[in-house]
Amino acid sequence: MTFLKSLSVQVLVALLAGLGLGALAAAYGGAAATPMIEGVEALGGLWLNALRMTVVPLIFAVLVTGIAQVADAAATGRLAMKAVVWFLALLMVSAVTAVLLVNGILAAWPVGETASAALRAGAQAPPAGTPIAPDFAAWVKSLAPSNPIKAAAEDAILPVVVFAIFTGFALTRLPEGRGRTLLEVFNALGEAMIVIVRWVLMAAPLGVFALALGVGLRAGVGAAGILGHYVVTASLAGLAVGIIGYVLAVTVGRVPVKRWAQATAPVLAAAFATQSSLACLPAMIERARDDLGVPARVTNLVLPLAVAVFRMTSPAVNLAVCIFVAKVYGLEPSALQYTGAVFVALAVSVGSVSLPGQVSFIVSVAPICVALGLPLDLLPILLAVEVVPDIFRTLGNVTGDRAVTAIVARDEPDDHPTSQA
Repeated sequence: MTFLKSLSVQVLVALLAGLGLGALAAAYGGAAATPMIEGVEALGGLWLNALRMTVVPLIFAVLVTGIAQVADAAATGRLAMKAVVWFLALLMVSAVTAVLLVNGILAAWPVGETASAALRAGAQAPPAGTPIAPDFAAWVKSLAPSNPIKAAAEDAILPVVVFAIFTGFALTRLPEGRGRTLLEVFNALGEAMIVIVRWVLMAAPLGVFALALGVGLRAGVGAAGILGHYVVTASLAGLAVGIIGYVLAVTVGRVPVKRWAQATAPVLAAAFATQSSLACLPAMIERARDDLGVPARVTNLVLPLAVAVFRMTSPAVNLAVCIFVAKVYGLEPSALQYTGAVFVALAVSVGSVSLPGQVSFIVSVAPICVALGLPLDLLPILLAVEVVPDIFRTLGNVTGDRAVTAIVARDEPDDHPTSQA
């Protein structure tokens, strides 16, 4: 069966098998089962640390090259600049929506304390203590790292992100050739880290199985319920952002609802089937030209640019993951921590666009968790059930891409009829 070749499916099967065997061991294995499972679980911890070691260098490398790419794109003309402004505005809307919506959902539908305690114990990641949020003056001063290397060593992600953004923009201002050389270096570093992450993810079914054994041993079958709670919460965040894109296309882009729905349905079907914005690009271009009448010069610029640097749902769903983790650990991040987390979410959403799904999840979510003072040990477990939220990510992303295209095209003159495809 070909679907079993999918890494996402393999990881999900490994998760369910680990939870089930762990729960059976807790019920029937006796005292001898615990040390055996803890020995296997140590291999899962090794796998998790192998993922962690790539986060800081990968984030820095992809942000430098990603920001430079956006700067280059914005320099190509008025249409590109207009599109980039909308990209940034909608990423901010996505992030703020997640903070308000997910906190509201989890206030109305709280994470169960019993299941949370079991999941925390199963992940073996109880925080050493509730992190102390800095005051405003200390937070502002921390934005610019006095020693970027020290900040990286201490996992101070927000200062590293700020330094990477300044570095990316600065490299585009160097004389021709000099900046390109350094960008190639950072691009090579990022690609090397991605290779390592891919190697580690090849063992993801084994790593997740080992970690899930411990979760099942301590949490039992109750872990399935809390994971379902997470899937619904993260999916709702992606769905909400997709609805916002839909509404913006109709209101700001001035596309009639019926016309937009007819042009959108084939693209959403492709997005659901492929879970890839890039794979949907041909359909998006065709529907924008033929059904919406968007000028070819707009579709040929804005849609590829959107696929390259814009994921509208990324801040929302990534923040939803982190807020859920915070609730599991009983932590309440401060307003300043949320501010820093939103800034990190916006930055990494640009830098991680070109990364494959599993890599993108770790690279995008881990820095936000760090910015909020959260442990990372639940992320491999949540990655295993990311299949469903990822569908809503893709649906929202292609909706956002097409909404920005419609908005940018709103005041543009029509192409000559012969240029229409």
